[in-house]
Amino acid sequence: MSSLSRELVFLILQFLEEEKFKESVHKLEKESGFFFNMKYFEEKVQAGEWEEVEKYLSGFTKVDDNRYSMKIFFEIRKQKYLEALDRQDKAKAVEILVNDLKVFSTFNEELYKEITQLLTLSNFRENEQLSKYGDTKTARSIMLIELKKLIEANPLFREKLVFPTLKSSRLRTLINQSLNWQHQLCKNPRPNPDIKTLFTDHTCSPPNGPLAPTPVNLPVAAVAKPAAYSSLGAHGPFPPTAAAANANALAGWMANASASSVQASVVTASSIPVPQNQAAPGMVDYPSTDHEQLMKRLRSAPSVEEVTYPSTRHQAPWSLEDLPRAVAVTLHQGSTVTSMDFHPSHHTLLLVGSSNGEITLWEVASRERLVSKQFKIWEMASCSVGFQASVTKDTPISVSRVTWSPDGNFVGVAFTKHLIHLYAYHGSNDLRQNLEIDAHIGAVNDLAFAHPNKQLCLVSCGDDKQIRVWDSAGRKLFNFEGHEAPVYSICPHHKENIQFIFSTAFDGKIKAWLYDNMGSRVDYDAPGHYCTTMLYSADGSRLFSCGTSKDGDSFLVEWNESEGAIKRSYIGFRKKSAGVVQFDTTQNHFLAAGEDSQIKFWDMDNNNILTSTDADGGLPSLPRLRFNKEGNLLAVTTADNGFKILANAAGLRSLRPIEPPSFEALRSPIESAAAKVSGSPAITNVNPVNCKVERSSPVRPSPIINGVDPNGRSMEKPRTMEDVTDRTKPWQLSEIVDAVQCRLVTLPEGSDSSSKVVRLLYTNSGIGVLALGSNGVQKLWKWTRNEQNPSGKATANVVPQHWQPNSGLLMANDVSGVNLEESVPCIALSKNDSYVMSACGGKVSLFNMMTFKVMTTFMAAPPASTFLAFHPQDNNIIAIGMEDSTIHIYNVRVDEVKSKLKGHQKRITGLAFSTNLNILVSSGADAQLCVWSIDTWEKRKSFTIQIPAGKAPVGDTRVQFHSDQMRLLVVHETQLAIYDASKMDRIRQWVPQDALSAPISYAAYSCNSQLVYATFFDGNIGVFDADSLRLRCRIAPSAYLSPAALNGSQSVHPLVVAANPLDPNQFAVGLTDGSVKVIEPTESEGKWGSSPPMDNGLLNGRTASSSTTSNHTPDQTQR
Repeated sequence: MSSLSRELVFLILQFLEEEKFKESVHKLEKESGFFFNMKYFEEKVQAGEWEEVEKYLSGFTKVDDNRYSMKIFFEIRKQKYLEALDRQDKAKAVEILVNDLKVFSTFNEELYKEITQLLTLSNFRENEQLSKYGDTKTARSIMLIELKKLIEANPLFREKLVFPTLKSSRLRTLINQSLNWQHQLCKNPRPNPDIKTLFTDHTCSPPNGPLAPTPVNLPVAAVAKPAAYSSLGAHGPFPPTAAAANANALAGWMANASASSVQASVVTASSIPVPQNQAAPGMVDYPSTDHEQLMKRLRSAPSVEEVTYPSTRHQAPWSLEDLPRAVAVTLHQGSTVTSMDFHPSHHTLLLVGSSNGEITLWEVASRERLVSKQFKIWEMASCSVGFQASVTKDTPISVSRVTWSPDGNFVGVAFTKHLIHLYAYHGSNDLRQNLEIDAHIGAVNDLAFAHPNKQLCLVSCGDDKQIRVWDSAGRKLFNFEGHEAPVYSICPHHKENIQFIFSTAFDGKIKAWLYDNMGSRVDYDAPGHYCTTMLYSADGSRLFSCGTSKDGDSFLVEWNESEGAIKRSYIGFRKKSAGVVQFDTTQNHFLAAGEDSQIKFWDMDNNNILTSTDADGGLPSLPRLRFNKEGNLLAVTTADNGFKILANAAGLRSLRPIEPPSFEALRSPIESAAAKVSGSPAITNVNPVNCKVERSSPVRPSPIINGVDPNGRSMEKPRTMEDVTDRTKPWQLSEIVDAVQCRLVTLPEGSDSSSKVVRLLYTNSGIGVLALGSNGVQKLWKWTRNEQNPSGKATANVVPQHWQPNSGLLMANDVSGVNLEESVPCIALSKNDSYVMSACGGKVSLFNMMTFKVMTTFMAAPPASTFLAFHPQDNNIIAIGMEDSTIHIYNVRVDEVKSKLKGHQKRITGLAFSTNLNILVSSGADAQLCVWSIDTWEKRKSFTIQIPAGKAPVGDTRVQFHSDQMRLLVVHETQLAIYDASKMDRIRQWVPQDALSAPISYAAYSCNSQLVYATFFDGNIGVFDADSLRLRCRIAPSAYLSPAALNGSQSVHPLVVAANPLDPNQFAVGLTDGSVKVIEPTESEGKWGSSPPMDNGLLNGRTASSSTTSNHTPDQTQR
């Protein structure tokens, strides 16, 4: 067949696809053998339509063509055979064996015999080679990966896997060009010829009068349907139809609007009303002549050669590996994440909004929290009276939406009460207040940027049933009314010069608006008749929506814009949802939605779910999610007030260039800048310091101790708005010496002077506190949801209930034969709070947290267990530190010690896992740290921490990882220290001194890792900045102990501190008198002190013993 004939086949294939002749398309592909449609092939394999799979393949190759072809057919038939066996359909399996697999016996008789023997097994997985065979769906997916490799390597498929790049409707274009040519040959050409047939050449009928022959470009409508053609998903890359033709898409919705539409008249693109004296913002700046031209373009369809969008629809045959599914980063926000958005061009920069009203900018590649902004009202006086009244009710204000402007220069934030905040972003951690708008009465439910007048505008919607458009100065340009329920979401978009907004409401109504005051052009019902979100694909060619009904049924659909009807409904939602399912699109190819504690993926062109992932667990029932623009990273919210970054191979590479924050990376900005210019003799104009760097002596700073840099360096820390404000007044250490200076609650029925509180935990849900006493008995306190505590979370404002099951059981460890004075109690809680394990010198007991019953016991003494830690990825694996200095890796399910780690000289006092670094760090009473590989349990490194002169290297050493899983907090009675765990270099150290001179009894990170809470043997409590180990606040014993405890014969002090998992400013302490106290700052303060100033290690003329020098990470606003 000639080259032109071959190209004609491709044109016909494109035409058939555009006209939706699906079966004909694939028959022609097979019969011509010119194009192997990998996407269609994958669909049939995933569906298990084996007959069609082989029939389609037969158009391109036969079994015995070559070794690649033989392997392809063998894999398909083997899978078909195994599925029959899995269904226990032995008759079908025998039929496949005889009819389909027999052909391969001549090439490998031994293999055929082995396959035959599978018939004798009750489960073919008993065969060692097939032991890892999973379910049918997974097996098909794995086989597809192999088949694609074989097909791509097979020379018979060369140049048949990629469809040529064509403009859309290319065959129609050629016909139009032919008709134009025929028309030019007419003796008496008419200006608007009426083309009625293609079966004969065109000629114009005789005219009424002479006309000069002029060439005429016929409109697309001459041969095209009035509605816009959808692009060819299976063959791509076919650009969408001409832009102005696409403008008719909105008109299609309008023309098909139901009788309940606000606009009774049928509105089409040729009759979009624009008032005489007012144009939509998109038209305001056009001179009248241009405006007329625009309207002419709307009234008649354009030539096919007019503007077409560049298409990105075509991709090389894709695989599941294109989807970001591997967990690359896990970060803790500190409060429930309510909205996320990646920067449009900096693809690892993530903006996060939280339920506590805070927004945070994260650099996920370096795991750094660049800047945080707490919610505050910028100008109360300019806000409405209604808003001012609502604020006084003291109900929490959350972030409902965060979004970047298209150019990445602005950040928009919508809140659950009235307000919109606009920030200007100048790079790094420079986020500046720009604009505050009292936008809606009640909640602002959604926010988006748009360019209706070639200028940046904000579009918002809210509980007041309104949609409003604001310019960058905060002036209201438009107010759209028409919804009868609160507006849930908005979706601004444009087709060519037609700018419009889709909106959805809580009653399930979808409306569309042009930028004028003519009301809604569309009134449709969303599937489920409740909350729905609408999104376009990245190239703007396809429209999707996802929502959930009041009954909890979820719907994900694609819309036919030209008809205003549902084009495709996606299948895969399994559970009734208590909230609204969230979704996103990426790569013009995939959809993703969060449901049933999973992320589910669809191919846009396939109704059936493609795959799903639970992201290693820990997701809420309805996770929120957001792709970056490249589609190689996916941010997913977690149930523990954080989020995970999932990545594909390209995404992992994008995260790799920024190394884990090693010692070098954690230096001050000046040092980092100095180290980068090894080719330059000096750096000038860096703040007030000139840092000379000799090429022969690379900079390596020594650790910073108590704020005094041994090298006398001056380091400047990037500042937040809070820092700038606070700089105007002298900084003072916050000292809490009286109970009225903080909020405090003593947990009831807790005091027992015979039993000290030696271990203390919050439940992961943040609603309870669990204490282990030195007598081996555990106590649980829970906060309940009521009028005083509507959230039901732990709070110092309400006394919790000392909780026990109806049976009256105690959670008591077996301490028979144990010397309690010498025993070392230990405890660990499962991630879902369902069970707790603990020991007190005897066996480890596993308790049910609801019934307090002992589920099992294990690891009987001696040696006794001294520290317990769950494996972060498998609750059945427990690391158990022992009194004899060993560490046992124990599998609860099989009751077996898998590994025994030896490296310490004295008992184990701390264990901490890092999934990012794939290590376990252990600490012992020998002041030694050991680093173990999680994969092999081999020791990577060990060393003794540096003990201050004159102190013995004894005493408990404890370890805890920062939320970035890179930095490690090391606690010893002589010091607090921060280590870079990737190298085990010490970065910061603080030693007791001045008002906090007593030995340290315990310390822990706050839930967001921005603070360190430390308790001391003299009863003091210190709150430190976690990055710099500068003291922010001292809480004296007089603030939380009763006069009787202060003046008693027995010294009362904290032995342990626990940080609230949800609120970074709340902590609990367990005391030597058996009591537990929960402590928070006053509501007026809201936090523990302020960040200390950066004054070269000196404060008010003395060494800054209570504060250190520069942070080693970009500034973070403290909560």
